[in-house]
Amino acid sequence: MKIQEMAALSDLPVLGAGMGYRDFYREDTFIAASHIDFLEITADHFLGSSRAQQQQLDRLHSNFTLIPHGLNLSLGSAEGMNKPYFRQLQNLVRKVNPPWWSEHISFTQADGVEIGHLSPVPLNQSALDVLVENIRIAQNEIETPLILENITYSMQLPWNEIPEEEFLAELLGRTGCGLLLDVTNLYINSKNHEYDPIKWLKKLPSDKVIQLHFVGCDLVNGELVDNHSQATNDGIWSLLETVLEMFPVKGAILERDKNLPSIEKITEELDRLREIGRSKNRWN
Repeated sequence: MKIQEMAALSDLPVLGAGMGYRDFYREDTFIAASHIDFLEITADHFLGSSRAQQQQLDRLHSNFTLIPHGLNLSLGSAEGMNKPYFRQLQNLVRKVNPPWWSEHISFTQADGVEIGHLSPVPLNQSALDVLVENIRIAQNEIETPLILENITYSMQLPWNEIPEEEFLAELLGRTGCGLLLDVTNLYINSKNHEYDPIKWLKKLPSDKVIQLHFVGCDLVNGELVDNHSQATNDGIWSLLETVLEMFPVKGAILERDKNLPSIEKITEELDRLREIGRSKNRWN
């Protein structure tokens, strides 16, 4: 069988407009629940966590659909993915029973050494084969559908051989995974590397874009940076609207990690997103 036949992507539930859960909004999340359709949880915050964290996870799980989002699985590592991390992640997915879970198209360790950040994989056939094999192993252990996130990159690697959008399309086709399209990352890359994001989007398989990420970005030393610290800007809103027009997206998450505003500012963005989704007949 194709690696991921556990559940047809088209059959996944529509979730709507959600936010990345942050402890800063611990109580506000429940107060504003009517504006939040689902939550994405950073898996690392709940792996081998304290009793208090597990109680908080249980409380969140009782009130929201939760999507675990991994940071350190290192699917792009030629030496294989981070197995101790994977076992903990597997337990978390079993516990919260999400409709899908997600990880980045990246590597975070090399030669057994933790790099400390998400590093882009070379866009070539060898790296593609490594990703496919690591994903195959993960999918054999976790039947819940896996979706993969695009990341930003500061430079074009000299060993790149395949355009990113074609690399993604082949990866999704060979694994059966869906795409967690980070619209902000796409916007940043398109501006920093001067390409047309709409042409990029047209190369993607239309049935594979399952979830979105979005947030604002910063300008640092003449380049846009993905630091999750700003409200969503007009350019990203415009790109979001285009994406929702093009793809039958199941849900989108606002990712805010720094310079945190009031929960009212967060829900204003979620309400705006929800209206855009409804206008495109995505979330009725």
